[in-house]
Amino acid sequence: MQILPIDVVALVSVILGISIVLVPVLGLTARFALNPAVEALAKLFEARGVEDSLSILERRVELQEQEIAMLHQTIRGLADAQEFDRRLVGSGGPEGGAANEV
Repeated sequence: MQILPIDVVALVSVILGISIVLVPVLGLTARFALNPAVEALAKLFEARGVEDSLSILERRVELQEQEIAMLHQTIRGLADAQEFDRRLVGSGGPEGGAANEV
């Protein structure tokens, strides 16, 4: 078996000649073949973004509800303290208002 020498210039020119036609064909094929997969991935990431946004908004609403509940408790406590002060001032001291009658 005899091995013939390889003409490198001819080999490179054939590869480049084939590549001129093959690269655009592969590009178009990949564009049309991968388009549905890319669209599906885009929809998936968009849906995931919406779900993340929704969970963040739910958390914010929950925190605001907790803050409103704490404000209601504070207002009730202030109303109770004000009522206590009103009763204390209205009683006139430890004698039960007898000092105001004289």
